[in-house]
Amino acid sequence: MTGDKSGFLFQILYYNSYMMNTELPLYELIGSEAGLRALVERFYDVMDSAPEAAQIRALHPESLKQSREKLFMFLSGWSGGPALYIQTYGHPRLRQRHMPFPIGKAERDQWLWCMDKALAESPFDAQLIEYLKKRFTEIANSMQNRVDLDL
Repeated sequence: MTGDKSGFLFQILYYNSYMMNTELPLYELIGSEAGLRALVERFYDVMDSAPEAAQIRALHPESLKQSREKLFMFLSGWSGGPALYIQTYGHPRLRQRHMPFPIGKAERDQWLWCMDKALAESPFDAQLIEYLKKRFTEIANSMQNRVDLDL
């Protein structure tokens, strides 16, 4: 480990350090490329079709093809698989890349709702689903860049 907390190796170790009692990397527990692609496809299918996700869907382009590919590439490296996103685009800089989009509580909650639906329909065991929900919640919380005021 390089000690560089902004580096890719640190991200892999961080997200995998809280895993269940298993020797397998998260990427393999998800089902490697096929399992990860299926999760991402289902996530965007839910976002594209559910009225409950209208606000988060509106922040995306009409075609979700590039969004699907970028999320797959990011999650591949994030979960300990091939670092596809970094190889293509460089460091993810998630918060910086999401700053142009107004992301408040509603958008965060809708993104998580879509991911929860996709996870619920996945073949993953309950412990893995709960682990992923926690990690995705951490990520979604960090993407918020707008404060919603209850007036």
